[in-house]
Amino acid sequence: MFKLNFVPQNTKVNFVGYRRFSYPFSALLVVASIALFLVQGLNFGIDFKGGFLIEVKTEGPADVSELRNTLGGLGLGEVQVQEFGAPDDILIRVQQQDGSEGEQAAVIAQIKGALGSQVAEYRRTEFVGPTVGAELIESAIWAVVLAIGAILIYIWFRFEWQFGVGAVIALTHDVITTIGLFALTQLEFNLATVAAILTIAGYSINDTVVIYDRVREELRRYKKMDMDALLNLSANRTLSRTFMTSVTTLIALTALAIFGGTIIRDFAFAMIWGVVIGTYSSVFIAVPVLLGLKLSRESLSAGLEEDGSSKDDKAAETPPEK
Repeated sequence: MFKLNFVPQNTKVNFVGYRRFSYPFSALLVVASIALFLVQGLNFGIDFKGGFLIEVKTEGPADVSELRNTLGGLGLGEVQVQEFGAPDDILIRVQQQDGSEGEQAAVIAQIKGALGSQVAEYRRTEFVGPTVGAELIESAIWAVVLAIGAILIYIWFRFEWQFGVGAVIALTHDVITTIGLFALTQLEFNLATVAAILTIAGYSINDTVVIYDRVREELRRYKKMDMDALLNLSANRTLSRTFMTSVTTLIALTALAIFGGTIIRDFAFAMIWGVVIGTYSSVFIAVPVLLGLKLSRESLSAGLEEDGSSKDDKAAETPPEK
C-alpha cells in the first residue's frame, strides 16, 4: 500500500544544538511582546471595555450583513452583530459611548431608529459597565495563571520537577508571545481570545508531554547514551507525530479563519499562531531546556528500578501477545 510520508524516517535534527539560536530568538520575542503590551496595550473588546448588549428578533431569518452595515454607518465605533440561537435571533454589541447616562440612552434610541422595520422585537437591552469589564480582566488573568499552575503540578507528579518546569517555561513563552501578537496587530482582545489562549496552552502542553514521555522511555532504554544525543533522539522520534498534528490542525483553523466570518476570525487567528508557536516551543525550547535544568539519570533514579523501568510502569505492564 502506498504511504505518504511528509517527514522522512529517522531524522537527525540537532534540536539541542540549535538552542544557541532558539534561546536568543525566543528571548527577543518575549521581550518585544512585553514591550508592546506595556507601550501599545491591547485592543480590548466590549467584554472588557463595557458597552451595550441588545438582543433582537427579526421577522424572518436575519440578514446579518445588512444589520452590520446599518449600524456601522452610525459612527458608534466598534459594533458586533451575530446570530444568537435561531436564525431570527440577533445579538448586537456596541462599545461604550462618551457622555452621561442620558447620552447613553440617546444612543440606544438612535440604534433602534436606524434599525427600524428590520427588527420585529427588542427582547432585552443591557449595559456592561467598566467595573464589570475590570472584573472580567481579573478573572481572565486568574484563569490563565491557574491553568499554568495546574499543568506544572500535573507534570511534576507525572514525571519529575525538571519536566514540569521545562513545560511551564515553554507554555509561558507561548502565552506571552500570543498576547504580544495581539498588541502588535491590535486585533480585538475579548473573552473568545482568552478561550483561545487557554486552548493554545492545552495544545502546547500536549505536544510537550508526548516528547517528554519519549525522553523518559529512552532514558530507560539507553542507559549510557549522552544526554544531548538522547534528547535529540526523543524529539526526532516524535517529529512525525508533532508535524502531522500541527499541519492537520492548521488546515482546519485556516478554513475557519477564511470562512468562519468576522465574529470568529480573531479566535481562529490566535489559534493559528498558537499552533505554530506551540509546535516550535515544544521542540526548540522544552527539549533543550532540560539540559539547563540538569536532567540526568541520577535525578530520576528514585523512580526507576534496576532494570530501568518505573514501579508504576511495572504495575501497568501487560504480558506481550504470543
